[in-house]
Amino acid sequence: MNEETRITQGDLANARVRFGARQANVIAKNAVSSVGIRAAARVPEGVAANALGFDLEVMQGKRCDQQRSGRCWMFASLNTMRQRTMRKYNLKTFELSQAYPLFFDKLEKSNWFLGNVLDTLDEALDGRLVSFLLSDPIGDGGQWDMFRSLVKKYGVVPKEAMPETASSRNTREMDAYLTRYLRGCARTLRESHEAGVGASALAQMRKAMVSEVWQLLATCLGTPPERFEVRLRDKDDKMALSGSFTPQEFFEVAVDMDVDAYVSIISAPTADKPFGRSFTVDRLGNVEEDGTVRYLNLPPAELKRVAVAQLRDGLPVWFGCDVDQSYLRDEGIMDTAALDVDSLFGFPVEGCLDKAQRLDYGESLMTHAMVLEGVRLDGEGRPTLWKVENSWGADHGRDGFDTLSDPWFDEYVYQVVVDRAYLTEEQAAALDADPIVLAPWDPMGSLARTA
Repeated sequence: MNEETRITQGDLANARVRFGARQANVIAKNAVSSVGIRAAARVPEGVAANALGFDLEVMQGKRCDQQRSGRCWMFASLNTMRQRTMRKYNLKTFELSQAYPLFFDKLEKSNWFLGNVLDTLDEALDGRLVSFLLSDPIGDGGQWDMFRSLVKKYGVVPKEAMPETASSRNTREMDAYLTRYLRGCARTLRESHEAGVGASALAQMRKAMVSEVWQLLATCLGTPPERFEVRLRDKDDKMALSGSFTPQEFFEVAVDMDVDAYVSIISAPTADKPFGRSFTVDRLGNVEEDGTVRYLNLPPAELKRVAVAQLRDGLPVWFGCDVDQSYLRDEGIMDTAALDVDSLFGFPVEGCLDKAQRLDYGESLMTHAMVLEGVRLDGEGRPTLWKVENSWGADHGRDGFDTLSDPWFDEYVYQVVVDRAYLTEEQAAALDADPIVLAPWDPMGSLARTA
């Protein structure tokens, strides 16, 4: 065998000598083997720069906890909505049910998946497209556009109207059994097609399968309410809202948000995604009749501009990011200066790829959705530090919220959702133009799901 292609004893000896010759390597080894990489790479001066204090801040209620589920995008969406209810009725805190949209997201995703199965009956089972569709038919993750579709169709309910269950707090078992059932449905539909069953009969089979999905979800999550009673008391213990509502009525009265006005702005600097263009992702969505997602791709500075503008108007901002990068999770700090992994190892590890390269080479994508609820500005009005409402409970970070440095925003924030009123006329026109269609597996089609 050619010595140029294999690891030789000489290679091992040289590596050992080089490692031992640098005292910093020995110190790093002792530290990392004792406390782990991030604790050893922690930079106290970088941590200190994340001291609290914000120029713009939107006060939210008690911190919410998605527990062992991938519902971060739902929690973030509901947390932007509950603020409106709290402000309208002068409430100390308030929480919307996260189990309610979970039920209908799983139901709609199942129907969406079965539609994709019927649409790809003649595609090879082991081809990339069908393999991709079968890989995760109804995972917990999602995006803002998908939540907007759910709210428009099903409304929202207070948490008391559909509380958490064992299967909403920890979705692993429910997801596993539902995924298995849906893959069995895919087999049935494909084999029926091969046997000559017609389109009309296949469509009826799909309807029956969706009905059984409803039964599975009701068993795990309970039956979603069609009407419920509400009694909300304000900070002074005075009755602020009472009555009987359907979920759609409650959204219209208590949230009163034009969800169609809120649009997704992404920042992906790869060669195939020019700034100033709109994009969609093939086969990504949940509610069949509401279609797929749409984004406008802009530089990070524009995402910050519109986010600050919305915060100035007293409204929080939904955003998606790659949360685990340069993150001190226990302290709730997202800051590229708070960790120095490259110095720890003595060569570029984090620094070996820029943002575009991380997307192109599978190193980064949107993994988590949270809410921007505050920002610190410098003397010229530029953001330096962001306050983030997470959905990991009050015990996480600093009373349930994190901080996010502005350089970290540049590197790892991929999406914000704002009222389209903050866009320029040129940006609004670009958003409404015919979108470029991305492949189903494009990183911009990733679903926020980190627990």
